[in-house]
Amino acid sequence: MEHEQEVRQGSIAPLPDSATGRTTISETAAAKIAAIAARKVPGVYALGSGTGRALGALRDVVGGSDLAQGVHVEVGEVQAAVDINLVAEYGYPLTAVADQVRAAVFTAVGELVGLRVIEVNVEINDVHVPGLNDPKSTDKPRPAAS
Repeated sequence: MEHEQEVRQGSIAPLPDSATGRTTISETAAAKIAAIAARKVPGVYALGSGTGRALGALRDVVGGSDLAQGVHVEVGEVQAAVDINLVAEYGYPLTAVADQVRAAVFTAVGELVGLRVIEVNVEINDVHVPGLNDPKSTDKPRPAAS
């Protein structure tokens, strides 16, 4: 546990010159980091398309979840390209949301994954309007008493 704290705080001892090896970052790991960064941006309601969110809701019901829903990352040896599909919240300027998502993902993937991000494509496929897009109540209104 103490070693984990040292690693997180950046006080890692230098490697000896004889230390060699290869590090591979999976697309799944990079996509989760990109998704977490995108979700933190104000104005992002959800990640994924309508179909993807419906499948995600089913996964949540059965105990699984896809943190990288709505995000696709292509990882090369030193570069990454990211595609993000999201639903914005009504009231936020869409281009500003896209720009902030792009900046957050560039930073997170660059710093946490260690790859040079060559592009972040953002597709806003819907706008969530509170009260309008929320699930309808299944309760039927009762007729007024006369």
